[in-house]
Amino acid sequence: MLPSYASSAHREKMNRHGYGAGANGHCSSGRNFSIPTDKYDKYQPRSRNAFQRRRGLFIRLSGAIAALLFILMIFIPSIRPAAIFPALSLGLFGSDEAFQLETVRYYDLSNVGGTSRGWEREERILLCAPLRDAAPHLPMFFSHLRNLTYPHQLIDLAFLVGDSKDNTLTLLSDLLADLQVNPDIKGTFGEISVLEKDFGQKVNQDVESRHGFAAQASRRKSMAQARNWLLSAALRPTHSWVYWRDVDVETAPFTILEDLMRHNKDVIVPNVWRPLPDWLGGEQPYDLNSWQESETALALADTLDEDAVIVEGYAEYATWRPHLAYLRDPYGDPDMEMEIDGVGGVSILAKAKVFRSGVHFPAFSFEKHAETEGFGKMAKRMKFSVVGLPHYTIWHLYEPSVDDIRHMEEMENERKQREAEEKAKQERMEKIQNDFDDGASQWAKDKEEVKNMQKSSEAKQAGEADEKSSDVKKTESSKKESDDSSKAESPSKGEKGKQGGSE
Repeated sequence: MLPSYASSAHREKMNRHGYGAGANGHCSSGRNFSIPTDKYDKYQPRSRNAFQRRRGLFIRLSGAIAALLFILMIFIPSIRPAAIFPALSLGLFGSDEAFQLETVRYYDLSNVGGTSRGWEREERILLCAPLRDAAPHLPMFFSHLRNLTYPHQLIDLAFLVGDSKDNTLTLLSDLLADLQVNPDIKGTFGEISVLEKDFGQKVNQDVESRHGFAAQASRRKSMAQARNWLLSAALRPTHSWVYWRDVDVETAPFTILEDLMRHNKDVIVPNVWRPLPDWLGGEQPYDLNSWQESETALALADTLDEDAVIVEGYAEYATWRPHLAYLRDPYGDPDMEMEIDGVGGVSILAKAKVFRSGVHFPAFSFEKHAETEGFGKMAKRMKFSVVGLPHYTIWHLYEPSVDDIRHMEEMENERKQREAEEKAKQERMEKIQNDFDDGASQWAKDKEEVKNMQKSSEAKQAGEADEKSSDVKKTESSKKESDDSSKAESPSKGEKGKQGGSE
């Protein structure tokens, strides 16, 4: 308290300047001071009611629970929102922005295993197509894409253009732009990847070069590299299936993805045939790379070098394997399955987990096979199911070989020669017919003249006969008349006797 003798002005001055108090709370003059107790009563904390106390407790408790859940979700993935709600497959913990981080993505690969009804579970498919000088076939391929019945928004497309000398890349870009310009969102496809990579493939794309025996090993290994590059660049954690499709497939069911998926196999292929001209039989098995292993082939493999690659359909390798193509029955059950060891690459549907597990297309001799056949052998080695459908058929485009072209040229020459012979024969027949027609007409005229002459002769003869008969009758009549007159003039014997007697 201030001394009582201090004036009010002095007390006000001290209150305003605080006596110049230092850090120890004493004034510079050394005197003690105190602040009235009622001066800061308004700053004293007020007592809180029960609601305020509960709200504060609730806030602190909620914060503690949230922090605990956050820690648990980091170390226990099964309680994350993406695991509780499978539809939330992207983002750190789901689609809620509150749980997303810009540079972190969480994928639960247990939800992309692939099932028999993937179109109902919205399972994504990666459709892969390696291309080389494929411009002539691309329009047909894109027409097949548009006709697929599997939801297009669940199909991602991936193309690899390599070692091409034509306008494959330019045409592909134009066709993709037209494909995605669709007023119906359901008609557009998902993510589309176009990759360009050359592998030094020098084998020509004509049928004779591609399917010649000498080029098979190197060509298969190069194709395996292209497939592996394409797959590794395009496969996403969201893909459940991978579908490989050649661009030169001419005819295939629009429901092929659903049809193959319904079997729920790790790797599955259809049967592949090709149409032929009637003079070649009308149709023919095409893909001989889908087969079952045989003892003869295993014995053959043991005799080959380490880097050798067995290819089917060539006399150099007599494997005597049961081929999927040769078991086709046009009236058989299309859902009938056949376990196989090698697979052809025209049309392959495989679960993405097969590739994630390490199966690939060997660009080297794996058990004396490479590319798709090696892929089938590797998948079998890793205990995946590999099946083919002998009675479910798709049709490859017919491409005539050199022998076919030579045979067609020979047939064309024969046809022209035959047509020339037939034309000459026809001309001869027409000439003979014309000559015969002229002779016949002359003969008819002569015949008619003969008939006329015969009629004239007969008429003349008839006239002469009539005249002769008339003359005979006249002679007879005249003779009769002469006799009658002679009789009248000379008397009869009786009368003569009478006359003589009288005399």
